[in-house]
Amino acid sequence: MSQKITAAITAVGGYVPEDKLTNFDLEKMVETNDEWIRTRTGIEERRILKGEGKGTSDMAVQVVLQILEKKNLSPLDIDAVIVGTVTPDMMFPSTANLVCHKAGLKNAWGFDLLAACSGFLYSFSTGAALIESGRYKKVIVIGADKMSSIIDYNDRATCIIFGDGAAGVLLEPNEEGYGMNDTILKSDGSGEPYLHMKAGGSRRPASMETVANKEHYAYQEGQTVFKAAVKGMADVSAELLERNNLTGEDIAWLVPHQANKRIIDATADRMGLSHDKVMLNIMRYGNTTAATIPLCLWEWEKQLKKGDNIVLAAFGGGFTWGATWIKWAY
Repeated sequence: MSQKITAAITAVGGYVPEDKLTNFDLEKMVETNDEWIRTRTGIEERRILKGEGKGTSDMAVQVVLQILEKKNLSPLDIDAVIVGTVTPDMMFPSTANLVCHKAGLKNAWGFDLLAACSGFLYSFSTGAALIESGRYKKVIVIGADKMSSIIDYNDRATCIIFGDGAAGVLLEPNEEGYGMNDTILKSDGSGEPYLHMKAGGSRRPASMETVANKEHYAYQEGQTVFKAAVKGMADVSAELLERNNLTGEDIAWLVPHQANKRIIDATADRMGLSHDKVMLNIMRYGNTTAATIPLCLWEWEKQLKKGDNIVLAAFGGGFTWGATWIKWAY
């Protein structure tokens, strides 16, 4: 009897641009201050991708190249690439398509997946299903966003929160129970009014009017989203533990989406998890949307031990949310 195939993470790659945008820089741009931003969000600085014609694919390619180098793989070994993003280089071709081309992944196919800040979790679950099917052996899953491309730097409600970055994982089949063991993913489109981008899609295509009205920027009603995120992320993480007979004691790390330190603290408390088991890099990178969770895995990789129980949790615009339990494989 053959063991059930699970999708295990066998490598992590990450990339953040060099240019920093600090709270003090923002003080010169909008009516805000460092202390206010830090106490309400936990953010001190974020990275911004600068340069003519640079898009999300340019960051994602760095992630792929890093993974190939770490695992000593040929670009031809990769079967598929999934990119979770809300800031694709363009409507089509997909960012994944461009990444495969730029990184020389000639045998791979791929696609973009759009679930805002839950983009990595949705993509990870999808990539895991490809591995579990037995049809694919090496799938790269990336979360990447150039949020600076859709942020209005005159809107203090959003410009203090977001940054640019990319990170991802290599998924391979495992028969020893490592990798993704369970996941709960949710969505509720009634959240659309509170966190969305009005124009640029088929409902409101770009026009002189949409551009003049600044409708191509992310819009957020902070309080409503905050409340929904605290409840959504905490509930789903608690539900995941309960249904697998796990407690906070069993969890080595919580890897939460980095949107706001207060949301992260609430989720940890609900799971009965001490705060030293929570990955936190929001102070350095802000909210990089689909990239936050894999950026944490990338930064903490050396501290992870084989067999560690890790919970990934996210909440995103429109609304999307979820939690995933993995056993670390190396």
